[in-house]
This record gives sequence, structure tokens and C-alpha cells, in this order.
Amino acid sequence: MIKVLFICHGNICRSTMAQFVMENLVKKAGLSDRYQIESAATSFEEIGNGPHRGTVMKMREMGIPMREHRAIHMEKSDYDKYDYIIGMDKWNYQNILRIVGGDPEGKVSLLLDYTDRKGQQIADPWYTGNFDETYRDVDEGCRALLQFLEENR
Repeated sequence: MIKVLFICHGNICRSTMAQFVMENLVKKAGLSDRYQIESAATSFEEIGNGPHRGTVMKMREMGIPMREHRAIHMEKSDYDKYDYIIGMDKWNYQNILRIVGGDPEGKVSLLLDYTDRKGQQIADPWYTGNFDETYRDVDEGCRALLQFLEENR
């Protein structure tokens, strides 16, 4: 089983969106038994809160199912639990490395690193208000990530 952890600042917008988009892609491909997909935050600000209403509305609009979710904080032990730890932006990336104490196994990356937009960041809709743009980037990244994972099994 491949274990993927999506990370953003609060775990109510981008990482939650990526979790549900990826779960949907995996399910549609008939690969649910091969993947465990979760999400978490690098901050404590939203711990225990549900997904942002903008994320919920975008998932409904796109017909992507959501399961019960409450924001959780990433733990140092997650480095050993997950095969891939995927941040949404460079600030998340740096915070992930701080939390886990480095990346000796090369598990940490940005979601858009799996696309032809390597190194680019997914804008935080908490600040931009643009959940459409965030969804397009998350969807592109998740599709590319799934293709990478299946090609490198």
C-alpha cells in the first residue's frame, strides 16, 4: 500500500482538497486498495475544524465525494508512516522539514513537482478566495502524482 500525506498550512483548504481529489481519482481508477491518502496541517490554527466552505462548495460542484474530515497537525512520526509527503507551497515544504527534522529518504515534495510546473506553488484560497484556480492546480498535480506513482510501482 502506498501512503500519501498532503500538507498545507491549516488543513482546511488545499491539502483537504488534494486528499479528496486524489481519493476520487484512485477510486475511479479502481486502485483504492493500493492507496492510503490523508492530509494534515503545519500550523495549529485550524485544528479540529472542518473543511473551508469554499473547498466544500468546489468539491460539490465537481461531484467529488468528501468524507468526514477535521483538521489535524502533522507529527514527526508521520515521516515514518507515509511514503510521500506532499506540500502545497514552499512555506509548507520548509515547515514539513522542520517538523520531521529533514528528509533523508526524499519523501517530501511539492504537489506541482509531478507536473511540468516543478517548483511552482499552489495558491492558498484562504487568502486569494479563488477556489477555482486552486482546484485546477490541485487536480493537475494529483493526476500527475497518480500517474507517477503507478508508473513507479
